Amino acid sequence: MANLDQSKWFTEISDRDGSAFSLRINKKLDEKQSPFQKVEMFETTDFGNLMIIDGCTMVSSRENFFYHEMISHPALLAHPAPKNVVIIGGGDCGTLREVLKHPGVESVTQIDIDEVVTQMSLKYFPELCESNNDPRATVMFDDGIKYMREAASESIDVVIVDGTDPVGPGEGLFNHAFYTSCLNALRPGGILVQQSESPLMHMPLLVEMREAMLTVGFNDLQTLPFPQPIYPSGLWSVTLARKSAAFNGFREDAAADIAKNSEYYNNGIHHGALATPNFMQRAFDKK
Repeated sequence: MANLDQSKWFTEISDRDGSAFSLRINKKLDEKQSPFQKVEMFETTDFGNLMIIDGCTMVSSRENFFYHEMISHPALLAHPAPKNVVIIGGGDCGTLREVLKHPGVESVTQIDIDEVVTQMSLKYFPELCESNNDPRATVMFDDGIKYMREAASESIDVVIVDGTDPVGPGEGLFNHAFYTSCLNALRPGGILVQQSESPLMHMPLLVEMREAMLTVGFNDLQTLPFPQPIYPSGLWSVTLARKSAAFNGFREDAAADIAKNSEYYNNGIHHGALATPNFMQRAFDKK
C-alpha cells in the first residue's frame, strides 16, 4: 500500500534487525519520561491500547496473552509445587496475574525498577492489574538485580525475569552475575525463566544466555518458542533453567485446569513448544 498517512501509524524501526513493525493508531493517549525510560500509550484501531517503551512495542490489549502466559505457566507447571515466586520486571502486571492463577502459589513478589510502567498499566490495562491486590501479591518498585543479589539462599521456587531487551534498565539481567544470584536464591529443583528474545533475529544472544546459565551452575535448560505478533519477527521465546535437577515433563492435570482460564496456553501448546525447531537445535548444538 502506497501513500500511507504516517501520522496514523506507530512504527518501530529496529536497526539491529533490519526490520520495522507498524500498528495503525487513532490517537496518542499519554506520555511520561521516568528516570529510566520514556513510556508512551497509544489507542490503536485494531489492537486496543498499546504501550511503547523507549520507542519499542511492549504490550497491546489484543495479543499480550501470548507472552504473559508463556513466561509463567510452563515454568510453574514444570515445577512440582511452586509456592514462592519472584518476578523481576513485569511492571505491566500481566505476568503477576497469570502466576496468581495457580492456587498452590503462596506468595509472589514483583520487583520492577520503574513505577511509571505500572501506573500506565493501571490506567490503560486495568485487566492486567486485576490481581494486584491479591493477598499473596507484593508489588515493589526497586532494583531487581539488587533484590536477587540480597535474596536469602534457597528461599524461592521460581524466578521469572520479565524484563525488556538487554539495553538500558534491562541490560544487567543478561549476565553471569545475575544468573548466579538467581541460582543461589532458588531452592533445589527451582526454576529460572527469562524472556529470551527472538530465536530468528537474536540467536547469538539466546545462545549466550543459555551458555551463561549453564556456566554458573544450572543443571538443565529448555527454550520454548511462541508467537508474539508485535515483537520483531513475530517469533519470541522464553528460556527455563533448572537448579540441581533435570526437566521431567510438567503437571498435566494442573495445566488442564489453567487452560480453562487462558487464551493460548494448554497442554498441547506446552508439549509443542518443547519440540525444538531444527534451526534452533543446530545453533544450540554448535556450543
